Amino acid sequence: MSKKVYPDAVTALAGLLRDDMVIMAGGFGLCGIPENLIEGIRLSGVKGLTFISNNAGVDGFGLGVLLETKSVRKMISSYVGENKLFAQQYLSGALELEFNPQGTLAERIRAGGAGIPAFFTKTGVGTLVAEGKELREFNGETYVMETGLVADLSIVKAYCGDTAGNLVYRKTARNFNPMMATAGKVTVAEVENLVEPGSIDPDHIHTPGIFVQRIIKGPAYEKRIEQRTTRKKI
Repeated sequence: MSKKVYPDAVTALAGLLRDDMVIMAGGFGLCGIPENLIEGIRLSGVKGLTFISNNAGVDGFGLGVLLETKSVRKMISSYVGENKLFAQQYLSGALELEFNPQGTLAERIRAGGAGIPAFFTKTGVGTLVAEGKELREFNGETYVMETGLVADLSIVKAYCGDTAGNLVYRKTARNFNPMMATAGKVTVAEVENLVEPGSIDPDHIHTPGIFVQRIIKGPAYEKRIEQRTTRKKI
């Protein structure tokens, strides 16, 4: 078995967690979130964490379980509207929020993983998003400078991975997981299906194994749907 493969989330996270660290957590809404690794962080008891994530999960699920234990000091996110506990903690001053337009957040993470310290974008110019940030004109248009993001640890979730750490994501799970895998000093991945090297067509790999230091096969996935909207039959 590859040295990258660990038996469970707690073992895979051993020696990597500490108070006040910065963690990237993959997923889009409740799709493609590293459920088992989040639980492993909860069980560790670490506090004062800064999370970079598209969202804060929902009450009782996803990153929401870490809000319940008051493990999170700050969220760097783009959408937090599904979590009542998040709202309560933010409004009471117990939780700090750095809000980003969704595309800007994705690009900040991609830039961090690519070693790009900052970039300019038109998104957010003239709004609260641009307050306190450098503005510059290019070709007569105003742009705001955004900095790249990196983390002490990235936790990601893939549909399939091999024991060398090569990962394949499924559909919407590709929104944030691939760039987060490149932007962590250490990346731990959990997968639904773990296979041997050579089992995945190289042309289908989204995250090369060089970016992944540890990997587990998740024992189970709840895969909740945030909001199910259907129309009545006619």
